[in-house]
Amino acid sequence: MMDLSATRIWLATAPLDMRQSFDRLAEQVRTVLAQDPLCGHLFVFASRDGRRLKILWWDGGGYCIYYKRLERGRFALRACEGQASMIIDRASLIHLLRGCRREEKK
Repeated sequence: MMDLSATRIWLATAPLDMRQSFDRLAEQVRTVLAQDPLCGHLFVFASRDGRRLKILWWDGGGYCIYYKRLERGRFALRACEGQASMIIDRASLIHLLRGCRREEKK
């Protein structure tokens, strides 16, 4: 069993093409975030429209992807200009995944 207490959560600041899967996401981690996708950290990517998230994680035996799509609204992502990624804490990730979102203006 892996110790997740030391796991970091990296949130990519640039939007991602959600058609990307395991290998292309791992390449994004290497080239854009300058991290090792095999390190066991979580790498969070959002779509351009802010309605979808993907999380890439290496569990020690293979890649895992968590994918979530909102039916209404957009994920409330923090902006971080000038940086390819930012580290968020577990509480922020849980808050984000539970559906904390901005509603669209009508």
